Amino acid sequence: MTAPAISRFPVPEIKDMPADIAERILAVQEKSGFVPNVFLVLAHRPEEFRAFFAYHDALMEKPGDITKAEREMIVVATSNANQCQYCVVAHGAILRIRAKNPLIADQVAINYRKADLTPRQMAMLDFAMKVSARAQEVGDADFALLKGHGFSDEDIWDIAAIAAFFGMSNRLANVTSMRPNDEFYNLGR
Repeated sequence: MTAPAISRFPVPEIKDMPADIAERILAVQEKSGFVPNVFLVLAHRPEEFRAFFAYHDALMEKPGDITKAEREMIVVATSNANQCQYCVVAHGAILRIRAKNPLIADQVAINYRKADLTPRQMAMLDFAMKVSARAQEVGDADFALLKGHGFSDEDIWDIAAIAAFFGMSNRLANVTSMRPNDEFYNLGR
């Protein structure tokens, strides 16, 4: 039996990719033990690959008052709302690892409103969901609520940017029919 396709679009071989992209993918493979399909699927369009991962890294790898685990919570919750199987599975695995808590990752993946979150995290995810689905309704009251939980203007920008970026990512993953790697399902458990 052949493995299901990881994309509706052509997926280039690593040997045929531009050197910088191939190097990045091989570095990820060395670190994680496999190549997440998102790297292979997006390599179909090298300029967009570079832009995507530059913005991804700027949002997700930066230090700050929003932890890396909380950033992953935003991705998992909004990806669930956008019905993005790839991002819920992949970022759920990353959340399990970063939070060191498989329970919270699974709770957020199913329904963050019933998850064992702090009030601060709940406010963060409520805002991220609003940005994801109804950004036109964001107003001063939303900022006041988040500031009451200790978020700065820069933190609020980060929450909004992560929700918006992954809204785009979720749509691409769904259109391409990006398949989650089997390896993600057991990570962090």
